Amino acid sequence: MIALIWWAWSAFVWAANATDPDGLSLRVALVVSMILIFITGLAVPHAFGAEATWFAVTYAGVRFIHLGLYADASRRGNASWTAIAGFGVTVLIGMALLIVGSFFDGATLALLWIAAAAIDYAGPAWLTRERLAGLQEVAVAHFAERYGLFIIICLGESIVATGVGASGRPLDVELVGAIVLSLLITVGMWWTYFDRFAADAEEQLRRHDNPVLAAADAYSYIHVLLVAGIIVFAVGVKVAIAHVDDPLGDAARLCLCGGVALFLTGHAAFRLRMTGQLEIAKLAAALGVMIVFAATGSAAAWITALGVVVVLLALTIREAAEVTSRA
Repeated sequence: MIALIWWAWSAFVWAANATDPDGLSLRVALVVSMILIFITGLAVPHAFGAEATWFAVTYAGVRFIHLGLYADASRRGNASWTAIAGFGVTVLIGMALLIVGSFFDGATLALLWIAAAAIDYAGPAWLTRERLAGLQEVAVAHFAERYGLFIIICLGESIVATGVGASGRPLDVELVGAIVLSLLITVGMWWTYFDRFAADAEEQLRRHDNPVLAAADAYSYIHVLLVAGIIVFAVGVKVAIAHVDDPLGDAARLCLCGGVALFLTGHAAFRLRMTGQLEIAKLAAALGVMIVFAATGSAAAWITALGVVVVLLALTIREAAEVTSRA
């Protein structure tokens, strides 16, 4: 679900980047797509059950509208028709598999949908790098801003998950402490993304020799790791808050710790693609968070959260000291 919905959203960032923002075609496309994706979202909880076809058909409609926007941009000379036709084929195949798969259930549905997502993701990568590089001009400020806003939305969802986990429980010292810890983890991820490198990455993209390729790799592909990390963490923190005094099960603990580790790993990959520099500190922090996962199997949920906070705090202090030394 994360992979598919992320790809639809990311696709619209690209198409809007190549389209007149005041044009009627873009506005109509956004309104219709908003309605369709809203129904898609409503179907998500039961997408692998009774509402699979609702999910598949409305989602495919959004992807086809995206192709229509790109075709219109190409007609206006703002995008390459050769590149659009190339990944348009994979969109059609992927969406056909998605719709066909919705009429099955169990493993068959899952396998067909995995294939649909894989083929759709492979579309731009399937193009030669030269053809993809000529897809369109990149309006850097708009592009980087949209991806940053999506990260903020996901972080907001993790805060909502904290509130949902706490609902129905009387406030006490343990619950308040766990809420504070969960919010500090969210702040730590926000700090990691926005403190320095979000603006640095935008500047790097502006000066890049091949901005389309850099944007495709760093934002469209690598950012799915960041988004997935935040959402998976939100699943874990919801359970942790709801059972703050009890040890977390392996799955919930893995969500809480593994989500943060995935986010940090994705951020290191993002920086590597944009600057060529490998951030060992972030990879070490990701490893540290997974050590917390391994070491807190029998500990109360709040202790697991505390361990993650300590790792993120150490990373933040280290990066702040690095900035100070450079200044």
